[in-house]
Amino acid sequence: MAEKNFDIALHDIKPLLEVQEYSFYYLLALVFLVIVLVLILSYLLYRWLKTRNKFNQRKENLKAIDALNLQDTKQSAYDITSLGFIFRDDSSRHKEIYENLLQRLEVYKYRQEVKEFDSEVLGYIELYKGMLDV
Repeated sequence: MAEKNFDIALHDIKPLLEVQEYSFYYLLALVFLVIVLVLILSYLLYRWLKTRNKFNQRKENLKAIDALNLQDTKQSAYDITSLGFIFRDDSSRHKEIYENLLQRLEVYKYRQEVKEFDSEVLGYIELYKGMLDV
């Protein structure tokens, strides 16, 4: 019998080529982008929640100054001095009026008996209250 030769050279079939597949890298980039966006949104939400109900000392002092009973002269003089201190450094004009007001209030502090505020001091107090903002 004749032997069969199976080693035939095939010239029309080419070898397998490696196909570049980038879908895994696209998936990784998408996951990274989503994580970064979630982190940024979480941080913004955290800051918003943190500042939403934040206690504002300036606002509380402004309310207290507006609610002062100016009939109680001695206590009002002390309260204006302590509550107004937080607004002193807002501008040079605030500082000047605050220090001027302190000089005028000295007469009503550190004494056993004090009289009512005179009209000039009341005018300065109203001017100072009008300048204050939060």
